[in-house]
Amino acid sequence: MTLTDDQLDRYARHIILKEIGGAGQARLLSADVAVIGAGGIGSPAILYLAAAGVGTIRVIDHDAVALSNLQRQVLFGTDDVGAPKAEAAMAAVARLNPDVKLIPINARIDADNAGLMLRDADVVLDGCDNFATRLAVADAAQKMRMPLVSAAVGPFEGQLATYRGWEKDKPCYRCLVGAAEDAPERNCAETGVIGALTGVMGSMAALEVIRALVPFGEDMAGRLMIADLMSMRFRTLSVPKDPACPGCAAELCAP
Repeated sequence: MTLTDDQLDRYARHIILKEIGGAGQARLLSADVAVIGAGGIGSPAILYLAAAGVGTIRVIDHDAVALSNLQRQVLFGTDDVGAPKAEAAMAAVARLNPDVKLIPINARIDADNAGLMLRDADVVLDGCDNFATRLAVADAAQKMRMPLVSAAVGPFEGQLATYRGWEKDKPCYRCLVGAAEDAPERNCAETGVIGALTGVMGSMAALEVIRALVPFGEDMAGRLMIADLMSMRFRTLSVPKDPACPGCAAELCAP
């Protein structure tokens, strides 16, 4: 891919980095990323992926913008209240970067349709607030051997990891959480969340997606980053591969 003069100017701060350069920027422009949820995590992630020039972003979200979202979902404005989130995201990205094609998918992703919705994506970013959805997305990404960047937040806490469980020494999402489909749900409507925290975690999730597309440094595969905003501490834990993991076992048994 040959970059235009406008693209050379727009992405100059990337291109000057030896870890990315012109070739890396071209890879970003030809990449396809699936973002699950255009909420607190998805909003800043979508903005930074679009600003970075990720060529295709498919946003999967069945919800509409609510006034209570605007405290943290910086992708939207007051005029977007009532609009489907995926479509409002498309309008926001169109204003930000004409190089980017955002595909809005106004539907809930589940175990039955995840394979179809994620098909041909290079990386999956999951920032949804539903545990059953996270499991369905993780299982599909594992089966299709797609890097999964997973971010989550609590009231003042955040988590971030990258999963490539088909690799011999790397865990999948189920290595961390097991098979607890009946785990209790928590969402910010019930527990609350400090808005700026979602910006931190969403931005870091976008960074991990970009790293997966144009490798540089050390990614989060095999590790879990935990942010504690009450004490302003960030720590990283090793996540080993679980020899009894049902997700990895399914991968080993796949034809």
